[in-house]
Amino acid sequence: MDGNKKKKLLKVLPFIILAILVGLFCFQSINHATTDVGNANRYSPSGGDGGMGIGNIEGLSEIISYLIGLFINEPTMGLILLAVFVVIWLMAKKRRQQQATDTTYINQQVNYQAENDIVMDYTGVVAEKIRAVDPDFSSDKFIGFAREVFMTIQNAWTNKDWKPIRPFESEALFNQHKQQLDEYIRLGKTNVVEKITIKHCSLHSFQEDGDKEVLTVWLNAIMRDYVIEDATKKVLESDPNRDWYMKYEMVFNRKAGVKTDPGKKGNTITNCPNCGAPTEITSSGQCAYCGSVITNGEHDWVLTDIHSRK
Repeated sequence: MDGNKKKKLLKVLPFIILAILVGLFCFQSINHATTDVGNANRYSPSGGDGGMGIGNIEGLSEIISYLIGLFINEPTMGLILLAVFVVIWLMAKKRRQQQATDTTYINQQVNYQAENDIVMDYTGVVAEKIRAVDPDFSSDKFIGFAREVFMTIQNAWTNKDWKPIRPFESEALFNQHKQQLDEYIRLGKTNVVEKITIKHCSLHSFQEDGDKEVLTVWLNAIMRDYVIEDATKKVLESDPNRDWYMKYEMVFNRKAGVKTDPGKKGNTITNCPNCGAPTEITSSGQCAYCGSVITNGEHDWVLTDIHSRK
């Protein structure tokens, strides 16, 4: 490199460095902008890591080499290109900021993701496996039951009244949820879950584990999920107008050897399976009339866990 070129390079070196930095921001911005909105987990949107892949890095190195050569040989053109990069970056940044607060756009993306999400449905295979030990098992009835349990949980959570869910949950899960709900009550807050639309519900797996049987269900739903202050109704977290696409795994247990009662319309508990009295269950899961514990899987399926999944 001769002296004149070195001088040119030193003059434009700060611009080259700036161009590289802007280029990095631009590519990173583009990568972030194409990440789907949704698949949220309690106010924390998840998706790609937003980092640059190997392909992007290789492509960027070629552009940087080109920019360096352009700055050396055609400084004016290099500055014009730098200005273009800056404008693109500012426009991308402004667009991301607008999209981050535009609930209409976010909801469109969430609904698009929900409609086009591919979920492997193993209902048929799982149902056959269960029917090998329980011939009267109905996958349709159980999926209806799982949907009912899910909706009951969300409504009870919003109403801050966990009694309606007691017939469906194991003692451990009921106590865990009740403790969480009691904390909201103590703080004078309500976690509102509303406008729920279940998009998918299917049997995912079944296994016999010692003296119990374990059946997992996958459920996907769109919902509004936000926290308000009870006294003022002020929104403290999230946005009442924003949709969230949530994916759940629900785990049900029952005692090994328990069979489906073909006379029942579904799995919903309306009478004590021990004494036949109308269902009225204490906080410990016992029938208020005969004292029989009916939420331990001895008589039918009970929910032992529910958690979000990727």
